[in-house]
Amino acid sequence: MKIQGKMFMWLSVFLLITAIVYGVWSKEAVGATALFMAFGLSIMIGFYLGFTARRVDVGAQDNKEADVADDAGELGFFSPHSWQPLGLGIGGALAFLGIAVGWWLVYFAAPIILISLWGWVFEYYRGENRTQ
Repeated sequence: MKIQGKMFMWLSVFLLITAIVYGVWSKEAVGATALFMAFGLSIMIGFYLGFTARRVDVGAQDNKEADVADDAGELGFFSPHSWQPLGLGIGGALAFLGIAVGWWLVYFAAPIILISLWGWVFEYYRGENRTQ
């Protein structure tokens, strides 16, 4: 993670210089604002990655003496199946369609979004007193 943190920090320096030069030369506020916001986003990600890299175990990617096989193994848990993102996508599409068609459509989208979000959050939850 140290390498990625440094990459984002260098990217933020580049974006800051680009935003200043663009703002001075073009005198256009929207593009300069977008570049300054990209600078802020980049520095937040870089700081987070650098901050986190100091507190976790050193991975094979940060070790210059590591082999490819040192990074093998389980990477994490990935859900094999879930219908909740489909519901969220449909609800989000209806909500954004409501902006164009009419705000009344948002009333139908909100329950779909809330139910799908609730289902996604508690998808793997098993209570203490739940029997199987």
